[in-house]
Amino acid sequence: MGRSFSWEFDYLSANYDRLRLAIRIYLALRIIQKIYYPILAVAGVPVNLVTIVILSRGKCGLSKCVTRYLVAMAAADLLVVIIDLILRQVPIAYYEQFHFLTDIRVCNIHAVLLYAATDCSVWFTVTFTFDRFVAICCQKLKTKYCTEKTAAVVLGTVTVLSCLKNITWYFMLSRGYTLGNIPFFCAVEGRVKYSRAWGAIELLHYILTPGVAFVLILLLNVLIVRHIVVANRARRRLRDHSSEESPSDPEITSRRKSIILLFVISGNFMLLWVMFMLYSIWMRVLSFIGPIVIPPIFLMELGFMLQLLSCCTNTCIYAVTQTKFREQLKKMLKYPFSLIVNIIK
Repeated sequence: MGRSFSWEFDYLSANYDRLRLAIRIYLALRIIQKIYYPILAVAGVPVNLVTIVILSRGKCGLSKCVTRYLVAMAAADLLVVIIDLILRQVPIAYYEQFHFLTDIRVCNIHAVLLYAATDCSVWFTVTFTFDRFVAICCQKLKTKYCTEKTAAVVLGTVTVLSCLKNITWYFMLSRGYTLGNIPFFCAVEGRVKYSRAWGAIELLHYILTPGVAFVLILLLNVLIVRHIVVANRARRRLRDHSSEESPSDPEITSRRKSIILLFVISGNFMLLWVMFMLYSIWMRVLSFIGPIVIPPIFLMELGFMLQLLSCCTNTCIYAVTQTKFREQLKKMLKYPFSLIVNIIK
C-alpha cells in the first residue's frame, strides 16, 4: 500500500512539474509575441510588396510562367501578414489595447478571409513546385503546361476553391471576437465546439491544409531530385566517352542550382509549418478518441509564430537567390537616395 501511494505521488509530482514548465514557457512566449509580432508585421509587409513590384517588372531573367507563380505567392503571403498577423495575432498579443474589437461583429467573415488567404499561400507553393516538376521531369508536357496562361488558370482555380472550402467557417464560428487562440479567435457555440460533424470538418480542413500540401511538396521534390540525379549521371557518362577532359558542365551546374533552390523553398515551408500542422491535427483527433496525451499549449503559440514567419520568407528565399533580382533590389534601395541627391544638386 505504501509503495503504491509513493508511486502515485511521484507520478503526480512529475506531471505537476511538467505542467508548471509548460505554463512558464507559454507565458514567456506571450511576452515574446508582443515584440515578435509587431517586428514581423513591420518587416513582412514591405518585404512582400518589394518582391511583388520587382518581379512584376519582369527584369529578373525569369520566365513569365515562373514570375506569375512567384508574384501570386508573394501576394498571398502579404494577405496573410495583413489578415492574420496584423488583424489577429497583434490584437491578441495586445488584448488590453484592442479590447474594443469584441464589439465589432465580423469575426466569422474575418475567419473566412484569413483561412482562404492561408490556403492560397500554401497551395500556390504546391502549384509552383508542381510547375517546376513538370518543367524538369516532363519535357513533353512542359511546352503545354508551363505557360503564363496555364499559370493564371491554375492560380485562379486554387483561389476560387480556397474561398469555397473556407465558407464553412462562416457557419461554424460566431460573429464575436474572443481575442484568443483557444480554440479559435472567434466565439464558438457549444453545439459546434462539441459536435463530431463539425469536428470532422475541422479535421479535414487541417489535413488538407497543410497536411496534404506538405506530403505533395515532399513527394514532388523527391521525384525532381531523383530525376536530376539520374540525368546528371547520364550526362557525365556521355562526357566521359566523348572527351578525356571534363570541364564543368553548365547544364549540370544549372540543375544543381535548381535542386538547391527547390530544397530551400520547400524545406522552409515544411520546417516552419510542421509544428502548427501536427498540433492542429493532434488536438482535433483527441476530441474523437479522448484526451490520451494532451500536447502543451505553448506548442500552438510556437506553431503560429513559425507559420507566420514563413509568410515573410517563403517567396524571398527563391527570389533573392537570383542574381538579377538582387540587382533590381539594389537599384530600388538606391533610388530614394539618388533622388534626394539629384534634388539637392
